[in-house]
Amino acid sequence: MVILTTTLIMVMISSTVFLLTTLMSKKNKMSREKNSPFECGFSPMSSPRKPFSIQFFLMATIFLIFDIEISIMLPMAITKMSNMQEWILSTSMTTIILMMGLINEWKNGMLEWTK
Repeated sequence: MVILTTTLIMVMISSTVFLLTTLMSKKNKMSREKNSPFECGFSPMSSPRKPFSIQFFLMATIFLIFDIEISIMLPMAITKMSNMQEWILSTSMTTIILMMGLINEWKNGMLEWTK
């Protein structure tokens, strides 16, 4: 019963705060001119939507994967897992799986910046 009461009170407080902020917020009428980009008082010279390079996205994704794996493996060594052999096995298996994925991407030509 206590959990139900606490949950109900929390929902009521959240709803009240949400309603108050929406009522007190400044209402702006949006128009086409207000939504258009502003460059020193002039209309933009080029399109604000430039095409995105998929090669850059792939390189950034690979970098993030390896960066996150390193940031996961290093603290495990510092905190001294229960068994050092267990840590070596888990990090080597993770590294082998990542290297197999990298070699696969390399062979399929996904790492080529220009084609």
